[in-house]
Amino acid sequence: MSALLIETIAELRGQAAPARRSELAIGFVPTMGALHAGHARLIERARSQCGCVVVSIFVNPLQFDRADDLERYPRTRASDLDLCRSLGVDIVFAPAVGEMYPGEPSCLVQVGRLGDHLCGRFRPGHFSGVATVVLKLFEIVQPDTAFFGEKDAQQLAVIRRLVRDFNIPVHIEGVETVREADGLALSSRNRGLNLEERRLAVSLYDALCDARERITGGASDPAAVKAAAAARIPADERLRLEYLEIVDPVEIQPVETIAGRVLVAGALWVGSTRLIDNVICDPPAHHST
Repeated sequence: MSALLIETIAELRGQAAPARRSELAIGFVPTMGALHAGHARLIERARSQCGCVVVSIFVNPLQFDRADDLERYPRTRASDLDLCRSLGVDIVFAPAVGEMYPGEPSCLVQVGRLGDHLCGRFRPGHFSGVATVVLKLFEIVQPDTAFFGEKDAQQLAVIRRLVRDFNIPVHIEGVETVREADGLALSSRNRGLNLEERRLAVSLYDALCDARERITGGASDPAAVKAAAAARIPADERLRLEYLEIVDPVEIQPVETIAGRVLVAGALWVGSTRLIDNVICDPPAHHST
């Protein structure tokens, strides 16, 4: 069955109503389009668990801190629809900006300390924009389960807290990061890399793996681990490490010592493309937990 393309909130609510009356579980995959195999994994997980699958495609202006970044973000609607149809998506919700924001929004979600570090430090207002649009989408779609990629670990932590703090009846399921054969995390932004930049881009994952190896080997000093991992980034004028941090995976706060599970996350500029990635690390005493 071909996915039904819907562009208005009213029509989306009308088309989802029969699924609710039939007590079909609604699975929701929110995206900004430019879909790739990582998104496909989210959709496949939703399809395997839910009777009705909704995918949204909406480039949300509230989460962009730079106008040029919003303008350059890839938009590939035709191929996105083809992928959704091939994976058995029931509804594709692709609203215009004016449909989602009929006027300048004055009520926004404030994220607080979860957005103080990692990407939030360098992208002011980003996670407020993410949380606001996700809250709106949850109200519109009213899913039972929503699926998010673990590559965006800080975003996932923010969404989990959003659901908890606002008592939203949606189960949030994190789905493992999908990687290329050399380890590069799949991202819509990878489209911006030329061949040489693509070769260099994997150095971020190499650095994260170095940190994970040290932590699983017993290293407990975050500063030493970060310094050694950052040294894995080649000295190349096309590369700029924006951050490489070790934080608590739930609160997204820096740790003073590595005594339990941590998230090692980084952001790397490769030419004009900003890439993010992360790995979860357990010190030796926590491997069995």
